[in-house]
Amino acid sequence: MTGLDHRLAGAEVIICAGSGGVGKTTTSAAIAMGLAARGRRVAVVTIDPARRLADALGLDELGNDPAPVDPLRFAQAGVTIRGELWAMTLDPKRTFDELIERLAPDAATRDEILGNRIYQQLSGAVAGSQEFTAVAKLYDLHASGRFDALVLDTPPSRNALDFLDAPDRLTGFFEGRALKVFLAPTGIAAKAMGRGTGVVFGVMKRLTGVDLLEDLSVFFRALGGLIDGFRERADGVARLLAAPGTTFLVVTSPEREPAEEAIFFRRKLAEAGMPFGGLIVNRVHRLDADGPLPAPEAVAAELGEELGAKLAAKVARTYGEALTLAERDAAAIERLRAETGDEDPVIVPELDGDVHDVDGLVAVHAHLFAG
Repeated sequence: MTGLDHRLAGAEVIICAGSGGVGKTTTSAAIAMGLAARGRRVAVVTIDPARRLADALGLDELGNDPAPVDPLRFAQAGVTIRGELWAMTLDPKRTFDELIERLAPDAATRDEILGNRIYQQLSGAVAGSQEFTAVAKLYDLHASGRFDALVLDTPPSRNALDFLDAPDRLTGFFEGRALKVFLAPTGIAAKAMGRGTGVVFGVMKRLTGVDLLEDLSVFFRALGGLIDGFRERADGVARLLAAPGTTFLVVTSPEREPAEEAIFFRRKLAEAGMPFGGLIVNRVHRLDADGPLPAPEAVAAELGEELGAKLAAKVARTYGEALTLAERDAAAIERLRAETGDEDPVIVPELDGDVHDVDGLVAVHAHLFAG
C-alpha cells in the first residue's frame, strides 16, 4: 500500500468528494494536517456545520475565513507542524454576500441587492447551490496566494454532478428566460408571466402591503448589472476545477451505497476530464495475517479445552462476524479497484471509537500518508 505523499506532490487544490457519512470531514482535516507537517501552508475548508472539526483542532469556532490552528496541539500528539495549518467552515450565505460585495459596480448597487427582501430569502438558491459557494470560496482563497495548498471537504450529495456542474448551472441561471423576464420593465414582466400571475401578485399586495412583483423586478434588475462578473467568476471556477494543480480524491467506505457512489463519481470525473488523484477507502475491517485464516469452527475447537465450550463458542462467533466483515470489505475494495482504475487505493482501517480529537486525526493521518 502506498500513501498520499506521491499523489499530492505539487497539488495546490485537493477536493475530497464522496457521499455523506464516509468520513470526508475527518479525512480532509487529516490530509491538511499531513501537508502542513510536511512544511506547507495549508487551509482546510469544511462544509460540516457540526463542531466536530473545531473541537478536534482546539478552536472555539470555525468561521467563514480561515483561522490558524495552534501547532502545539499536534506536537503533544507526536506530529510536528513545520508549515502552517488554517481551518474554516463554509457559510454559503455569507460567501455569496461577499461575492455580491466584490462584483457590485458601486456601493449603491451592493446595498440595494443585499437589502432586498427577495435576496435575503432566496440568496441560497440564487447562489446556484451550496456546491457553487464552496468552490467559489476555494477560488477566492486560491487567487489570494495566501496558501500553498487548499483542501476542500465537499458537501454530501446524492448526485455527483451537483458539484461538477455548479458553475454551469449558475451561468445557466443568468442566461435563462426567467431572469430576462424580470430584467424587463415591470409592466412587461407582468405581461410576460401571464394575467393570472399578475392577479396573484396584486392580491398579495392588497393583503400584505408588499409589492412582491416590484421587489422581484428591482432585485433582478440590480442583479442584472452583475451578470458579466458572475459569468467570469463561473468560468474561473470551472478552470480551477480542471487546472493541473487541482486533484480530486474520492472518499468512500466499503459499504454498498457509498461504494456505488464512488464508482459513479469516478466515472463522471473521467467524462468531465477532471483530474483524479486517487481513491481513499475509509473504515475498512481487516484481519491481517501471514497465511490463511482458520474457520470459526476450528477456533472454537482449539479454544474449547482452555476456555470451556460455551465461552469458546462465543469467541468463535465474534471472530466469525469479524471474518465476514473483513471478507465483505476485501471484496468491495477489489470491485472499487476494478471500477475506478485505482489499483492501489489508500486504505484507512476501522478505528476504535469516533474520531473527534487530535489523537484521532493523527491516527487517520498515519494511514493516509503511510509509505
